[in-house]
Amino acid sequence: MPLSLTPVASTADAPLSIEFDGILPDRLEGLSIDAIRRLPVLADGVPRPLADLFVVAGDGRDGLILCDGDFSRVHRLAAGMRRGTMRVRGSVGRHAAEGMSGGTLTVDGDAGDWLAAALAGGSVRVEGDAGDNAAAALPGSRAGVSGGIVVINGAVGGLAGARMRRGVLAIGGGCGEGAAFELLAGTVIVAGRVGRRCGTGMRRGSFVALSSQPDLPPTFRRGVTWSPGFLPLLAGRLAAAGFRDTAAGDGAPSGSWSGAWQQWHGDLLTGGRGEVFHRPAC
Repeated sequence: MPLSLTPVASTADAPLSIEFDGILPDRLEGLSIDAIRRLPVLADGVPRPLADLFVVAGDGRDGLILCDGDFSRVHRLAAGMRRGTMRVRGSVGRHAAEGMSGGTLTVDGDAGDWLAAALAGGSVRVEGDAGDNAAAALPGSRAGVSGGIVVINGAVGGLAGARMRRGVLAIGGGCGEGAAFELLAGTVIVAGRVGRRCGTGMRRGSFVALSSQPDLPPTFRRGVTWSPGFLPLLAGRLAAAGFRDTAAGDGAPSGSWSGAWQQWHGDLLTGGRGEVFHRPAC
């Protein structure tokens, strides 16, 4: 049976922050349930056994960890995961799936800032909202996400997809300012309202606005109106990954991405090889 983790009942001395480094399916293989219960996690900066903070049941042999309850104070969940599956029936804190290179993380609730930062592979799906810097580069890094797919069916904050180098980020709601900032490659899709200055410093890659023309910097040049063949294919891939296109109305993105799209080229200050797509005005 899968390993299950449930927060213990809240008390007056419950920690405000728990760092979950090392609690991963690929690292728990072969450990007994007693050994797993003794694993240390940082609670407000102090090491404590996992069993002090969570009810631990099952085992980790099948590569699946179920997290039941509110994990919004738990940070770095699935960070560095290489294989296996983690499912959260609730919300998670900051830096979930940071540096993940394989496996699957699904979150039924919301996620904090820096979701899937520096992701290298695998898949992440969040049914609710996420904070700032979703699928972005970590501070001081020239490049961010280098592979994998991130689906967020709610809204996100600012700088989503900043400095992405590869991979796909799909946002079912709106996004804050600076989405796809200094995008190096990869694809960012936003179904809802797009914040100001998306694509600033973009070098290559694609930004797809499903609902309306985004507020682009003045250093973008209008291109042609055409029907890119890759967009319906991408829509089908995202539908299989659980993406809900709120701009489609019926929640079926595979039927809404064909037809004509307006293309823009930019950022001209950084070579102008990036591309932005949106539906042409009626």
